[in-house]
Amino acid sequence: MSGVGNRESGVGRALIGMSTDSQLAFVLGGGGARAAYQVGVLRHIASRHPDLAPGILTGVSAGGIIAAHLAARLGSFAESAARLSELWLELRIDKVFKVGPLGLGSRVGRWGTKLLSGGARTPRVRSLLDTSPLRELLEHTLRAEADGTVPGIARNLQAGRLDAVALTASSYTTGQSITWVERREGCGRLAWEGPRRQSVGGCLRVDHVMASAALPFFFPAVQVEGAWYGDGGIRLTAPLSPAIHLGARRILAVSTRYSRSRAEAERPAVDGYPPPAQVAGVLMNAIFLDLLDADAERLQELNRLVDRLPEDARRGLQHIDLLVIRPSRDLGRMANEFEADLPRPFRFMVRGLGSRETRSNDMLSLLMFQPDYLERLVALGEADALARSAEIDAFLRRGQSDAAAGGRSSDPPVS
Repeated sequence: MSGVGNRESGVGRALIGMSTDSQLAFVLGGGGARAAYQVGVLRHIASRHPDLAPGILTGVSAGGIIAAHLAARLGSFAESAARLSELWLELRIDKVFKVGPLGLGSRVGRWGTKLLSGGARTPRVRSLLDTSPLRELLEHTLRAEADGTVPGIARNLQAGRLDAVALTASSYTTGQSITWVERREGCGRLAWEGPRRQSVGGCLRVDHVMASAALPFFFPAVQVEGAWYGDGGIRLTAPLSPAIHLGARRILAVSTRYSRSRAEAERPAVDGYPPPAQVAGVLMNAIFLDLLDADAERLQELNRLVDRLPEDARRGLQHIDLLVIRPSRDLGRMANEFEADLPRPFRFMVRGLGSRETRSNDMLSLLMFQPDYLERLVALGEADALARSAEIDAFLRRGQSDAAAGGRSSDPPVS
């Protein structure tokens, strides 16, 4: 699998090295295990631009894990991408959540008891899965302090290798979308707010990463400063917004949603009545994956409007270049190929939800932390980035030409 990235590494070293680019943002969306696709894309970019240093990193859900890793990096972008790839390719389901029959059976049984008792009996149950292995993994890989803070982020901010990193979660307590931001200016500074979303300045901790990645019902909510939080994709209606608020003028976003053709979209995913797995997959796509497409369309419309306005009429509005990388294959359909390899207790549970009755298993793909599946996604991400390498190179070079010219390139955005 490494051949795709290594094949062009010599070309990458021949390209111009880049210092910190304060106007470049990486936006990494959610998708659970699907985020391995993002790792593949980043791995290919790192092979061509080993010294790339985006000034702004934003992430939500599993994309938040990747953003935190990049923000805390010790070496170059290429070295960080290599370590990130090793981390994901070594993942197993039992490194993310416990899959033993007693633990799973006990949690499912307690959920059933709570539902069937009408609340008369209330056993303590917060989620279907125990994610304590993921917390331990993050504490180790992010080299967290005893209080959960990630010193590598502050170090890179102070050294000027990074301007800001932002992780988004959804508050179950208030219903708002909360974006935690750690900036070069220091912890505790508020960046923006609104009726349904706000940012909170602070020093990022493992709790923030866990909260952003807490898939509803499957993963437990995480308490941060007295409030309970879950997956950031639930209420984040504008995934590009945090990067724009933090000053991005060029955004490279990596989606894990396959864009189906009309014929594919109209083809039934199930025969007969949809099982819970199919319903959950549709809901999760709508909540976690579809919003980036809508936000990208809004940004492109705004760009066209800004470009038509004379300079003196723009009132601070600026054109923001956008490049979106997405899978060339349906990751849900790919997950079906590996369903039989899941640990038996977990496989038994998801089959009870109808995982074998749907052709595009989007729900299962979020939880498919199987080595073979992750390896296929990393390879697909590399291959898709390779196919668009000329576009990506031009997009990243644009920042250097803009800096040299003292302004933004007049080229239209790429989507």
